[in-house]
Amino acid sequence: MDKNAVIYIAGHRGMVGSAIYRKLKKEGYNRIITRSSAALDLRDQESVGQFFAKEKPEYVFLAAAKVGGIVANNTYRAEFLYDNLVIQNNVIHQSYVNGVTKLMFLGSSCIYPKLAPQPLKETYLLTGLLEPTNEPYAIAKIAGIKLCEAYRDQYGCNFISVMPTNLYGEGDNYHREHSHVLPALIRKIHEAKVNDYPSVSVWGSGEPKREFLYADDLADACYFLMTHYDEKEPVNIGTGEDLSIKELALLICRVIGFKGDLIFDQSKPDGTPRKLMDVSKLHALGWKHQTILKKGVTKAYLDFLESTQALRYAQ
Repeated sequence: MDKNAVIYIAGHRGMVGSAIYRKLKKEGYNRIITRSSAALDLRDQESVGQFFAKEKPEYVFLAAAKVGGIVANNTYRAEFLYDNLVIQNNVIHQSYVNGVTKLMFLGSSCIYPKLAPQPLKETYLLTGLLEPTNEPYAIAKIAGIKLCEAYRDQYGCNFISVMPTNLYGEGDNYHREHSHVLPALIRKIHEAKVNDYPSVSVWGSGEPKREFLYADDLADACYFLMTHYDEKEPVNIGTGEDLSIKELALLICRVIGFKGDLIFDQSKPDGTPRKLMDVSKLHALGWKHQTILKKGVTKAYLDFLESTQALRYAQ
């Protein structure tokens, strides 16, 4: 990408979009277009069309999405399917109509079958049933991948798709019920420490294994692929390393300094037993993550402490 290229980041206020924004600014890109959801509702087809016709971005990072943890996914099933389908349809179609040079669609590791072999290879897509609790979100993301492929096949568009693993980092969502597991644990364990609680309740058995990637590492990988990858097939982005939810909770306890007990609430759903990405394709292209989990969790906790959320959540 030329340093003077006009770049649109859809979803720049989210954890992923804001990390991509920081990365591009660091690399010297200054013609970056952003719009808040209040200024541009990506679900509004006419508004998105007018925006693209006026701004004429050359490159698009499609990081806008309705996201949440296992409870949010399972509760707001219609919204997670409808909103994500409409957002990506509008942005991808208008990128074609307005001659965008290259678009990157950010999917999710939840696109893979619940019981697919581990680690998850890109070729496992659509080979089995999805995890029921986040099926609507996964179907929307699969549709986004296929839409990029279809526009490439029919119109020759250079639209690529990347599949990030579980993410965490600066600007994460720490909502009590609608956040992902790592930020949810940061909040719970922080509250337990400041309120001197004897224990913390952790959803599920603690046995499922998950992989976690620091958001700024994802942004670095996205920039690398935007400048080095032009193929149809999706690319996994992750660390290639995982640990159990129990091990994660214990790590967060050590980072925060909480000495109490962990109580695993098995009445809550576990979700997929294991979800580890095969990142051999990404490694072969020449990219590998830099932030080890303990360092990343420490940085995420410091970001949480600096946010107004931490003060509110401690009450």
